[in-house]
Amino acid sequence: MLKTIKNVSVYLPNFAGVKDVLIADGRIAAIEDNIEINEEWCEVTDGSGKKLIPGLIDSHVHITGGGGEGSFKTRTPELMLSDCIAGGITTVVGVIGTDGTTRTMTNLIAKAKGLKEEGITVYCQTGSYQVPVKTLTGSIEKDIILIEEIIGAGEIAISDHRSSQPTREELARIASDARVGGILSGKAGVVNVHLGDSPDRLKLIEEVVDTTDIPITQFVPTHINRNEALLDAGIAFAKRGGYVDFTTSTTKEILAGDETKCSRGLKRMLDAGVPIEQITFTSDGQGSLPEFDKKGNLIGLKIGRVTSLYKEVRDAALEEGIPFEDAIKVATSNVADAYKFSSKGRIEPGYDADLLLVGGESLEIEAVMAKGQWMMKKNELLVKGTFE
Repeated sequence: MLKTIKNVSVYLPNFAGVKDVLIADGRIAAIEDNIEINEEWCEVTDGSGKKLIPGLIDSHVHITGGGGEGSFKTRTPELMLSDCIAGGITTVVGVIGTDGTTRTMTNLIAKAKGLKEEGITVYCQTGSYQVPVKTLTGSIEKDIILIEEIIGAGEIAISDHRSSQPTREELARIASDARVGGILSGKAGVVNVHLGDSPDRLKLIEEVVDTTDIPITQFVPTHINRNEALLDAGIAFAKRGGYVDFTTSTTKEILAGDETKCSRGLKRMLDAGVPIEQITFTSDGQGSLPEFDKKGNLIGLKIGRVTSLYKEVRDAALEEGIPFEDAIKVATSNVADAYKFSSKGRIEPGYDADLLLVGGESLEIEAVMAKGQWMMKKNELLVKGTFE
């Protein structure tokens, strides 16, 4: 059945006015001031007084669980579809993280395929913190070229006591293999880089960019809001044309330290002259949020949540005064551009019908559509996975 959302304020993500939106075969078919329809063959949703925005893209999620820094009892659980829907997330990129031994690429791909069968779009990065990279086929390039879900490498850890302490040459080789794999398969071949608390910060990436032909956009360094010095380094990196990624999952204890809340960090970067297009938000969902003492001993651990992504987007608009159309870009069009998702992150004819209806002054999510199918409507949960 065709679907139409009528009289809704459309954010492309730039505000386009009050429009009617027609959905056919899982894609946006038309966006017009008025679309005449026959309700006998077209499902109609009244969007009056609501905003329609692209479905969120969360490009850093531990879909098979993460953690383990405090031994086996601290392993975090797998991602559930219900969490994505509650958070307005319609596209996910799965990563492994610290544990590249008991969390494997075969498990990651299987989980990605399961979530895809449940109705959302899922991609993966090959590897984990470790270098040499533990791939699926034995090669980063082969993984990206031959495995549909794999779009790049990561998350590779640097500037962290848990990393493999990779050299400049090793990181350059990873980026080169990912880039060539992307070129040959029409994918981005991006290297997602985990940043720790080391004073080296972005130094290793910058050395690769300065001494090789690899473009700065081949890297997406994440956790840029981990501490003040790293945030400052991220501002300089983004002004060079690089992408920087904020992590939305956190705790009161972590924020009480040196970490910057994402919505505030976004305002700070924009005030410093960083183009909004260079900034992305991700949740680090299902990842562990470990707290270490000065000697590197684990003293606490909580779990990242994908639902934190939209919360920080909303806080950027409501608490920091950032225009809503700019706030949503960090989890929609900017991510799509960084990862070359050509049919995601925007509301345009031909794009996938991944849509959120939000309403009220609090900008609460009232409905979620993924690839043309309603996954949730306020006070009405469709049978798509397990819902709380």
